Amino acid sequence: MSRNDPGSEFWTLIHPHTGDLTDFRPTSRGFSSDVTALIECEKGRFFVKAVPNRPGGRRDSIIRERLINPAVRPISPALHWHVEDDTWVALGFDVIDGRGSDFAPDSPDLPAIVDTLNRIGDLDLPEVARDWPETRWNRFAADEADAHLFQGEALLYTDINPSNLMIGDQTTWAVDWSWPTHGAAFIDPACLVVQLIATGHSAKSAESWTSGCTAWADADPKGIDAFAAATLRMYRAFAERKPGASWLRAMTEAAQSWAAHRGVAEGVNSL
Repeated sequence: MSRNDPGSEFWTLIHPHTGDLTDFRPTSRGFSSDVTALIECEKGRFFVKAVPNRPGGRRDSIIRERLINPAVRPISPALHWHVEDDTWVALGFDVIDGRGSDFAPDSPDLPAIVDTLNRIGDLDLPEVARDWPETRWNRFAADEADAHLFQGEALLYTDINPSNLMIGDQTTWAVDWSWPTHGAAFIDPACLVVQLIATGHSAKSAESWTSGCTAWADADPKGIDAFAAATLRMYRAFAERKPGASWLRAMTEAAQSWAAHRGVAEGVNSL
């Protein structure tokens, strides 16, 4: 077994859903999961993710991912089982054959990425998500009127990055629905804009690609302006808190470029 093996108690916990284990391959761990692995077992192949069963954001996140899964198939791999005890909360998903997407300016993946955001935008807001309003950007808005522009009834994914949008032979998946919310429909395309700029697009190019998203085309420009400014304030605050995190600095620079393109960078200190 790998040195990243979570231990016999974990395997005993999930054994009713897996049967005997034949192969265990840890994957790169994100910020929110202690266990992410591809397993082969008596009952098939699964992608397993798990976190310690302790009160707080990580447990809340994996519970949201479990609850939202029926509403986001087939964009997300299907969840087949879930289990928890006093130590772990674990989910077992379909294994998909795909690779991380390429957000670069010359990438052939860009049309599929835009199409995936449109597929997400076409999803109805499920009843389970009605108690999950999007609030993460509110405290970085200029005022309550701007924060109000971020409200809405669209199901939001928000965790848009090359690793989470996976390209397959026949389709593209959005994986890791770890913090779904509801809010203004333009928020998912707006998150894509910042990611595209961070991978080499100009702000104009990023918005040009995102204009293929229905939610972007239908949005009030005032809402997008307010969100661009709030996004810059948010990433700057995070980068100041963790000055050694190069990815936060890169995202702050991307948000700065976008805010300047939209003419909303005034009054916000640059890096």
